[in-house]
Amino acid sequence: MAMKWLALVAVVFTGALLIYGVSDFPDWGSADSPANGGIEGAGRSVSQTFIQETKPLTHVPNMVTAVLADYRGYDTMFETVVVFAAGMAIFAVLRVLKTVDGQHSRVIRDRSVDGDHQRIIVGTTCKILIPVIQMFALYVVAHGHHSPGGGFQGGVILGASFILLGLSDGMETAMERLSEGKFVAMAAIGVLIYAGIGLLSQFVGRDFLDYGALQPLLGTPDEGWARSHAMLGVEVGVTFTVTAIMFAIYVNLASKGELKGGL
Repeated sequence: MAMKWLALVAVVFTGALLIYGVSDFPDWGSADSPANGGIEGAGRSVSQTFIQETKPLTHVPNMVTAVLADYRGYDTMFETVVVFAAGMAIFAVLRVLKTVDGQHSRVIRDRSVDGDHQRIIVGTTCKILIPVIQMFALYVVAHGHHSPGGGFQGGVILGASFILLGLSDGMETAMERLSEGKFVAMAAIGVLIYAGIGLLSQFVGRDFLDYGALQPLLGTPDEGWARSHAMLGVEVGVTFTVTAIMFAIYVNLASKGELKGGL
């Protein structure tokens, strides 16, 4: 009972702090807010700066991606780290390495027609759909800096394709495609790709995540195209992490941490 009261106090205190912090925000739609023109001495608002400078500086038609991966590159990198950390935390809490008697439990699936009346229709339909879903996910990632999409969206779609395989043909089949070791490594590699591109900018004498510094390495006509290509690279890193963590969360929740059987 004492822990419940302690938790209640913590929640109420945190909520009060958040509500108090909201009082410092500008009014909704205020013309004096930083986004609408409240930068003193700048001569234009933040939104106007993005609208006027994004494409000339980055050669990226999708302003949202340019802001996300370039202007807010630090923030997006740590969002990716948060996704990775959350997935690893869920993995650490749920993962069961051994049962009480020291043996893994295993659900034997009857793969005959009599044992699974939906296998022919559902399984065949999913086998047709999954490659299409994965191709669309890659399209969303590759075109994320030119049209709506990006690493987070493409990663969710790609992760959903592996989850669909697990739901339609069993977790064992999905784990054959993306095993435990593979999705853990894939999640870490995604973060390393993002941070590695930032460090590469430092190695050539510029600031962390200053993609324009990569122009000589990428062989682009100017720094704007280097920024565009580097943004695609960080989106790929985000895709790796989001895909792996989505699938990791599913297999741990569906199998109660044993990675066997499942729903």
